[in-house]
Order: sequence, then C-alpha cells, then structure tokens
Amino acid sequence: MESIKKHRQIKLDRQALATLSYAQEGIFKPVDRLMNQEEAIQVDNTGFYKGKPFPFPFILAPAGIENEKVISSVKPNERIDIIVDGKIRGYIIAQGFFEVNRKRRIEQIFGNYDINNEATIEFLQRLGKFSIYGNYQVDFEGIKRVKKTIKNAIKETGAKSIAAVMVKANPFHRAHERLFRITLEHSDLLVVFLSKPTQDRLLPYDLRYRSLKYFTDHYLPKNRVVIVPFKSTYLFAGYNDAILDCICANNFGCDKFIIGQHHTGIGMYYDKNEIKSILNKYESLDIKIEVVPRYVYCQECKTLVNTNTCPHGSHQHIKYNAKAMLKFFEAGLLPPAMLMRTNLSSMILSEIMPNRFENLSALYDDIFPNEGLLETHSE
Repeated sequence: MESIKKHRQIKLDRQALATLSYAQEGIFKPVDRLMNQEEAIQVDNTGFYKGKPFPFPFILAPAGIENEKVISSVKPNERIDIIVDGKIRGYIIAQGFFEVNRKRRIEQIFGNYDINNEATIEFLQRLGKFSIYGNYQVDFEGIKRVKKTIKNAIKETGAKSIAAVMVKANPFHRAHERLFRITLEHSDLLVVFLSKPTQDRLLPYDLRYRSLKYFTDHYLPKNRVVIVPFKSTYLFAGYNDAILDCICANNFGCDKFIIGQHHTGIGMYYDKNEIKSILNKYESLDIKIEVVPRYVYCQECKTLVNTNTCPHGSHQHIKYNAKAMLKFFEAGLLPPAMLMRTNLSSMILSEIMPNRFENLSALYDDIFPNEGLLETHSE
C-alpha cells in the first residue's frame, strides 16, 4: 500500500481491518462491499442479502471525531485511505454515507440493548455516528493464509466430505475429544477453527493452539484434521455468531458444520416434536448443519455420554464446564482426568504457573519436619 499521504484518511483498529478482509476474500459471500442505507435496511428487515442469508447489515461506522468529520463529508468516488497502526492498509472508493441508528445496531449484533453488558459497552465505544459505503481494498494476510491452509489440506487428502467445527478450546477437554471423533466417523476431513478472541484471559492463544495440536497429532488419524486460527472480530460477539460461523465455514469450502445445542444464540425449541433452532431459518445455506447434544460424564455409566442417550438423571452427571475447569488452573490444580486428559492439563498448568513446584517445595520445608539433610522432592 502507498505510504505517502495523498488522500483523506480514516483510522481503524486491527479488528475492523480483519472484518473488512473477510468480505474481501469471499468469506462473507455474497457480501463483498460496504452496504448503503437501502441495502442495510433490507438486510435488517429480511436477514438476507442478494438472496443469501446474512444476519445484519455489513457496514463500517468507526468512532472518533476525525473519522466522523471525514465520513460525513465524503464525495462520490472519493478515495479514502484506511490507516491502521499508523500505516496505510487499504482504501475505500466512497459512494456516500448515512447516519447510523446506534441503538438499533447494538440490537442487530447482540439481540438486545443492554448497556451494562461488557461487550455492548466495548462495541458502543467503537461505533460512530456515520457509516461510509462503497467498494474497498485492504491489505491483510490472515484470512488468505487460512484459505490456503484449508485448500492445501483438501487437495492433499482428496477429501470429498469436509466438516467444520468452531471451538475456543479454553480449555480443550474430553467433550471436545468425543465431538472430534464422532465427526471424523462421517467425514473425510475435519477443519477445526480455533477461535482467537480479542482478549485472552487466563490461557494464551498459543497455549490453547499447542494443546489442541498435541491431541490431534497423537490421538487422531494423521492428515485428517487441520487446525486453523480464526480471528473473532466484533461481528462475532453477539447472538448471531452461529449464523456467521456457518456462512464462513461454507465459504471456506466445508459442506458440514457441527455445533452444540447449547451454543449461545441458536435458540433450540420444539416444533411438532421436531427439534429446531434459529439456524432453520437459513436452510438455503449450502451447508449441512448438525446440532449435537450436550456431553456429560455419568457417574452411573462410568463414561462420557450425551444427555439424549443416558437414562440417569442430571444429579449423576458431571458437566464439562469450561469456566469451572479454568478455576482449577487458577488454584494451581489439575482438573480431574474424567474432564481433561492429564498430559494436556499438565502442559497448561506448567506454563501458566511455572513456579508452582518451587512454591510447593518451599511451603513443605516451612511446615513439615526434616532431618536437616538435603532432601529431594517430586511434585
């Protein structure tokens, strides 16, 4: 991209840049440009764009006094440079602008307008008053690498049936393992999109990737699983993320998408004794959507089961609750082996608490008696 300032500019962050690259690389197909007001209203009313599903308008309305000043004064066919981290990373050939209903935009993304929600507050801080529309070009390699990785995996394996699953692996546990194995029974290739959130709390993304990669390398058939980083931008923060996941998986070349029935926002319900969800509204998607039941560990069955096939009550079930498992790590403990494979949980704990054993050893020396000799302790 050009480095000499020749045109007016707007400043974006890397999240916005990544989001623009999704449409540019065909991952939001048929969306390939920023929508004008008429198109935005149509998508908001119907949930479709050019006859294909899309849950909300694809617009760009960055916050900031200078951004709003530039956008609200654009002229048709004016080139507006996109600045990210002080560098020109693309441009928009503006066709115009329109005022954004900020409250409605929040409702489109999150399903409601809850100003006490942390994600809503963060989104409001980045949402401006005016949206610019037109064709654009951005320089972002992340999505291109993902497309190339999946394309090469399909070519090398000759896969005809390609399933996709989106996971955070925060942490990666036994229920994930069961889901992967069952999916591979009916698919030639499994594409695991490892969600990369904007903020990593306890487990760094690299650590989650390595634990997932260790499992697939040692416990699943070779060359039948490909793990790809999936940058979660602000569009995936709300209740429509399942629909966006399906659209993205389809446009990455997958013909099946696997999702848990307790996934946020899919809205499971019964219609004439048939289980349905919000995804049924988008049956025109060129991808088979399979909603899998919840997995638990049953103390009576003595194994991992799904809640649809286990005859025992919930009082016998140990749930695979990611937040609860993270609390084990925060306390310096390994989660029970029935929840997580021990070598994986050990890998995680040794990295997030590298001084754990030294601290335990010092505590032992302070509390327990010894003979005054050098003693060796094992963890």
